[in-house]
Amino acid sequence: MATLSLAAILAENARRRPSKTALVEGELRLTFAEVWESALAQAGALTGLGVRPGDRVALMAPNTAEFPHAYYAIAAAGGVVVPVHLLLSASEVEHVLKDSGATLLLCHPAQEATGAAAARALGVRVVTLGAEFEKLAQAAEPLTSYVTRDADDPAVVFYTSGTTGVPKGAVLSHFNLVMNATVNAFDANDIRPDDIALGALPLFHAFGQTVSLNSTWRAGATLVLLPRFDAARAIELMVAEGVNTFHGVPTMYVALAAAAAGAAALPELRLCISDGASLPVAVLERFEAAFGARIYEGYGLSETSPTATVNQPLFGTRAGTIGHPLWGVDVEIARAEVEGRIDLLPPGELGEVVIRGHNVFSGYLGRPEATAEAVVDGWFRTGDLGTKDDDGFLRIVDRKKDVIIRGGYNIYPREVEEVLMRHPAVAQVAVIGLPDELHGEEVCAVVVRAEGATADAAEIAEWSKDHLGRHKYPRRMEFADEMPLGPSMKVLKRELRTRYTD
Repeated sequence: MATLSLAAILAENARRRPSKTALVEGELRLTFAEVWESALAQAGALTGLGVRPGDRVALMAPNTAEFPHAYYAIAAAGGVVVPVHLLLSASEVEHVLKDSGATLLLCHPAQEATGAAAARALGVRVVTLGAEFEKLAQAAEPLTSYVTRDADDPAVVFYTSGTTGVPKGAVLSHFNLVMNATVNAFDANDIRPDDIALGALPLFHAFGQTVSLNSTWRAGATLVLLPRFDAARAIELMVAEGVNTFHGVPTMYVALAAAAAGAAALPELRLCISDGASLPVAVLERFEAAFGARIYEGYGLSETSPTATVNQPLFGTRAGTIGHPLWGVDVEIARAEVEGRIDLLPPGELGEVVIRGHNVFSGYLGRPEATAEAVVDGWFRTGDLGTKDDDGFLRIVDRKKDVIIRGGYNIYPREVEEVLMRHPAVAQVAVIGLPDELHGEEVCAVVVRAEGATADAAEIAEWSKDHLGRHKYPRRMEFADEMPLGPSMKVLKRELRTRYTD
């Protein structure tokens, strides 16, 4: 039986590059050897607390040094990491702890009010990261190495954001996560050991965890943590630390492009990766014009470790696409309306994006029916609609459930958003379908105005008529100061639907 551990990502760096700077947070600078030594001490503390291989340990922390230390400590002790989203309410945290069967919660002091309340309600032990956990680690016998696991054993359980009801735990194996980090680092993104990456994406989220943390360290590169994303602060920090790699979601690129004009200096970025939601081409163009750096847009889900496709230097990039599948992964388009089997479509046809390969999860924790619905004939059904062209470039059109059906016509919000983002008064836009007696659904655009812009709803709607089909342009326009964002910085369209439904 093949054995493997996610902890090897850090352990091997400590062996090969012990004195190389691994982690920067504020004034703190730690080498790979120092981070690994700390993780082994904490793993000893976890063992002393009764954590055994296969036990699930919840981790609730922001992007501070405590997160990677505890993350690799849990892996080293043979435990399974259950990352907890920081924007959840106490009752939602309770659901994650209960559903995952976590026996322990490692909680950052900043999250203690919510995390400890949830754990107490369930009788789950809480250890506070920082002084309390450090004290336990100092008193414990450190592990001499990591506890190895079978390659297919669970390593991390990610809770999906619950857009389709109650959040489910997606179980990812050591093999899933080590392969995804390795292929991201060496086959897709050309990460180099002397790179310095900004860790601004939440590490509790799959994108931040795999691409910012695990892939960066898999290549032996340095990670600079930014606990709370602010565009102006991010630019300053990237300049100060010589950061050349940025991973972000579209809302971050929107903010960085806007903040660039007021910045004293800009970082020299070599590699920028976007994921988490579709990146409007207008945003890509604004960012690339401001920073002189190319964005490689990718795509993935918690269930796919997460990266499934990305624009890769090897294949060339194409704006508006999510590039090609990762090495060793197949991504195809299947008939969306066919249930129970996978019926693949030829290039150019619109259908559901389906994925198979080393990145596909083991299943939803304790939910065999949901797993059987999601994984059919060995393919994971994503719920996203897309196309694949003759050159193999994939394009996401929209979420299946976000499609607006107006008067019998299918309207894809992303297409409308791409057009509206080109209006000079629009800084950000989300298009949603709202109930309508006459047409079934009506197209509504929720707009955040660009700074200093005064254009009103009628003016933007009138402009959009010249660029969109008659059934597609937004009949309703709402203005907001900011978009509601989830923990992973995605726009929460379900909140907008609730807000603007009469």
